Amino acid sequence: MDLSTIILPEHVFIGLSAPTKWRALQMLSSKAAGCFDVDEGTVLRALEAREKLGTTGIGNGVAVPHAAIAGMTRPRGLMVRFAHAVDFEAIDDVPTEWAFVLLFGEQGRSDYLNVLAAIARRLRTEDILTAMRQAKSADALYSVFMFDTMR
Repeated sequence: MDLSTIILPEHVFIGLSAPTKWRALQMLSSKAAGCFDVDEGTVLRALEAREKLGTTGIGNGVAVPHAAIAGMTRPRGLMVRFAHAVDFEAIDDVPTEWAFVLLFGEQGRSDYLNVLAAIARRLRTEDILTAMRQAKSADALYSVFMFDTMR
């Protein structure tokens, strides 16, 4: 799975602040609406509905809010580094530093699992997480995260 076709450099944001998971989902929905020309309310409702099924905080400071959005023809994603960690009620109780928002079409639900696996593989070493924490710009964060996937 080539993550660079799903998360583009212009869809990486650093320094977003949110006091709660629910406020974070609102901000992420707003960013997604602007990036992908989709209705913000539709994205927010879909992300909130998914989050109510169980946390998308996968652990180690990472959350992957995701949802199917009618009319989307391919998976699209955002990468966000929060200014301050947000409690996403992750499975390991570690507050979330990074959110990877994944939106996909109704027919692309299996795509989500492939993208999630690719993200998880990329984040499984402490070296990559440390480098991501040290990135000073969105471009640097993108480069660090995509380093191996762009070869």
